[in-house]
Amino acid sequence: QVQLVESGGGSVQPGGSLRLSCAASGNIFNFYEMGWYRQAPGKQRELVAAITNGQPTNYADAVKGRFTVSRDNAKDTVYLQMNSLKPEDTAVYYCHVVLMWTRANYWGQGTQVTVSS
Repeated sequence: QVQLVESGGGSVQPGGSLRLSCAASGNIFNFYEMGWYRQAPGKQRELVAAITNGQPTNYADAVKGRFTVSRDNAKDTVYLQMNSLKPEDTAVYYCHVVLMWTRANYWGQGTQVTVSS
């Protein structure tokens, strides 16, 4: 079992920045993929950014150039640096990981990000 603990959400004005963190713990050997999804009210959950072994980092078109995903393997932690935030970035952000050997998927509890003036 893998536990994911997210932090860093909150409210910010347009143009501001936030940094999300997701610390993983549990039966972990290695991660095949670590990343972030988001879900706005009335919309489907969508990929924001993901780091996948052996593949280029993947970003949603809407966040390219503004968001940066990174991971610290020693800490089993994935980060999402969000700059130049826009009201349309308002959503619940979910951490997502895929284990290397089993390809099992795990989700964090979600953290609210609100961008408003």
